[in-house]
Amino acid sequence: MSAADMKIITVIGSGLIGRSWAMLFVSGGYNVKIYDNQPGQSARAIAEIKKQLVELEEAHMLRGELSAAQQLALLSSYDDLSQALDGAFFVQECVFEQLEVKQSIFHDMERFVGKDVILSSSTSCLVPSKVFSKVQNRSRCLVSHPVNPPYYVKLVELVPHPETAAAVMDTTHALMTKVGQAPVLLKKEIDGFALNRVQAAIIAESWRLVQDGVISVKDIDLVMSEGLGMRYAFIGPMETMHLNAPKGLEDYMSRYSENITRVLSSFGPGPCFSGLFLLSRPQEMCELIPCDQQHLSARQERRDQFLMRLAKLKKD
Repeated sequence: MSAADMKIITVIGSGLIGRSWAMLFVSGGYNVKIYDNQPGQSARAIAEIKKQLVELEEAHMLRGELSAAQQLALLSSYDDLSQALDGAFFVQECVFEQLEVKQSIFHDMERFVGKDVILSSSTSCLVPSKVFSKVQNRSRCLVSHPVNPPYYVKLVELVPHPETAAAVMDTTHALMTKVGQAPVLLKKEIDGFALNRVQAAIIAESWRLVQDGVISVKDIDLVMSEGLGMRYAFIGPMETMHLNAPKGLEDYMSRYSENITRVLSSFGPGPCFSGLFLLSRPQEMCELIPCDQQHLSARQERRDQFLMRLAKLKKD
């Protein structure tokens, strides 16, 4: 496929993730066709995107070199799948996180696209071998898993199907880089991918520490936001270790591996996420941040504003 053919991207699904992908792709100058099987939903999604693009431009946080009006002009909405896929070189699926739904849409898609069109899923936890099991040509399939909210958090995990062609991974990596994301390549599929496996480990031990009465809900969040998170916003765990010993990573492990192994041996099986404990801890969280929609929405907006500022700081 020549560069001249790589101009149109189709986004399947117009929810939060679908709208975010559309905004990212138009920021890179691509024509984006948004498809939703609910009549009128994709058009409403574009109206919402317009509002967001204008707000981002006013805040001087619009991504890409085009104006909000120029980016909006690259968007179009579709209720018909075949029309939405016509001319696309790359398809990003963003439907419900249900295996059967994803399998069905990819099976339907394959009837309307050429053999070189890349089929990508936004799934956060379903492995490619299951998602694409009903696709005939699986060499063009992969998972491109974003982090919510994708417009402010740039990481994208690229996870191959066992049959995915190397050229497909390379093309997708180049595309994600062009639109300003930070793609990471997984060499093979694994349950939870990389990000959610690391996140699950953090959630499990945080939950366990609160469950065992070691620390409060408020304070375990401070351990991350005012401790580990301060470093991890700029450097990862491997570089953190590398910088925390006079002679780098090997020196760090020679000094601390025994202590790390001892602590890990105390973890035991995964904590229980149900029962009486589950009834009490959400209440503690709701005392800190009330669970009604008004308070949660305000806190989500605050999160996005902070992420926007952090992204700008990292860019500068």
